[in-house]
Parts: sequence; C-alpha cells; structure tokens
Amino acid sequence: MENIIVRNDGAVSEITINRPQALNALNIAALTELRESFGNLPQETRVVILTGSGEKSFVAGADIREMKDLSAARARELARLGQTTFSEIERGRHVVIAAVNGYALGGGCELAMACDIRLASSNAKFGQLEVGLGIAPGFGGSQRLPRLVGKGYAKQMIFTGEMIDAAEALRIGLVNQVCEPAELMQASRALAGKIISKSFSAVLAAKEAIDNGLNMDDESAFRFEAEIFGMCFSEDDQREGMDAFLNKRQPGFK
Repeated sequence: MENIIVRNDGAVSEITINRPQALNALNIAALTELRESFGNLPQETRVVILTGSGEKSFVAGADIREMKDLSAARARELARLGQTTFSEIERGRHVVIAAVNGYALGGGCELAMACDIRLASSNAKFGQLEVGLGIAPGFGGSQRLPRLVGKGYAKQMIFTGEMIDAAEALRIGLVNQVCEPAELMQASRALAGKIISKSFSAVLAAKEAIDNGLNMDDESAFRFEAEIFGMCFSEDDQREGMDAFLNKRQPGFK
C-alpha cells in the first residue's frame, strides 16, 4: 500500500498512516487503503494500535487540495466514504487504540474518536477546524464529539474551530491518557497487552454492550446488557475464568 503501513505481531497489529509530506492528511486513496487494512487484518489480531507517521501529526485532516473543487454531490460521496470507513473501524471485532502523536485535526480528530481508546502525546493538538474552511464536519465529528465530551464543549470546539492541547483533551474526556512523545507507543503497547491478557470474547461482548447501549433508552439498554451477560455463559472463557478465580490460578483463555 502507498499510504498505509501495517505491522502484525501476534494478537496486536499496528496500522500507521504514512503521508508525512501532507502531515498524514487523508485523501481518497488513503481512506480506501485504511478501510482495506482493517478489513484484511489477520484472524489472530485482537487489538489494533492506529497512529500516524512521524512525530508531528497523527492525521492533520482531510486533504484540502483534493476537496477544494468538489461538487456538492462529490462532497457527499467523500463524507460517506469517511463515515463508512470510520464506522467500520468503530464497530469492528477489534479493540482499536489511537496513539495520537501530534495534530489530530478535522478528519484526524474524527478518526481518533472512532477508536475505542485514545492515548495522546503531550504535544498533541485536537480540533474540528472545518468552519474556518466554510464547511461543517463530515466524517462523523458532529455526532461523536458531543457523545464523548458533551454537547456544550462539542459546540464550542466546532463553532470556534479552535485547537485544544493534550492536557485540555484529557480534562474534557476526549483522550484517556497523555504520555511524553517518546513513550506513546510503549504505553499503547502496554495497554494492548493488558487487554489481550483478558477473555477476548468478554471484551468484545462488553464493547458491543457499550456501543449499542448508548443508542438505546435506559430500559432497552439494560435488557440488551442482560442478553449479552447471558450469552457470556455459553462461552468456554466464562467457565475457565470462574474456575481459575475459585482455584486461585491464572486463567488460560482461548
């Protein structure tokens, strides 16, 4: 692939967006390759660490040179490509950790928000800058940002187009952890290791309950959680995990 680097290491895969000459901005080719990369991961992959090439930028947005002269119809097609790609990442059968190493602006911020967990380097910058370009967010930002940080902060970020630093992103709940730049990938790999040490069928069940429950009313969400909880008892991992606990040994999950 021209714009994406994939490194597979057992249960953990690393996907790097590699357009350093454009601060890893997403053009149509990069979006297409990103979608293919997630679709072609090895069966043993459990956790994906998604990052950008270099230390300056995770993804600096969508490629404005490519967008500048789009018609309204082509712009809608681009938005749907970005939305579909990010939704597949969000809903896929992997845990995705965004290792945000610099600018995560516009489409880059939207991509990070589609991941399950976000770790940021201390020099990271986040923002939805679209209004300064005469457009609104198009890759899911107007929907995911208020779900993560609340409607008020989301509207302020989107309406002003201002960037926030990693410390502010942590304060408002946009990221989970801030690391020094040299420690970002190490911290991401350590987090991946903690996740893959657990029952992955249970992790995926919890992910499904969280992601789907957020779009339901409370009572429907509780019923859905109960269904997920019950289904876990048909898995070998439930028997192994509880037997290991009762016998004070480490579980040997599949």
